[in-house]
Amino acid sequence: MEITEVKVKLIRNKDDRLRAFGLITLDEEFVVRDIKIIKGNSGYFVAMPSRKTTDHCEKCGCKNHLTAKYCNECGVSLPENRWRKNPQGPPKLHADIVHPITSACRSKIQKAVLKAFETEMESSRQPGYKSDDLDEVCEEVPELIS
Repeated sequence: MEITEVKVKLIRNKDDRLRAFGLITLDEEFVVRDIKIIKGNSGYFVAMPSRKTTDHCEKCGCKNHLTAKYCNECGVSLPENRWRKNPQGPPKLHADIVHPITSACRSKIQKAVLKAFETEMESSRQPGYKSDDLDEVCEEVPELIS
């Protein structure tokens, strides 16, 4: 696997630990978006895209985040602490959408993303700096099969 492109978009709110979003392209064929660059207690680290974990309302069956106090559909009060207990630490309120399997792969991704983050931080100090738009659509449109 080769990381063929890394883009980073800085976040303006310096009060938050989230400092930037990134995307990586693998082998010029596969893109992973919404990678987060977060300032931790011992430096910056990379967090993979994730989603909030959910459960279902006992009354109507609607899906709700585990931290929701009321059902999104019927409004009934939901019990607190609905998440499964985790003996190793705090409850898992988020689940990764994609993630590396090996520590070597994680290290490779983190190194590439943090290098691009440092470059973007340096660029942001220059006059006329303009951040990349990570949401822009690819300009190449494949031929339609008829």
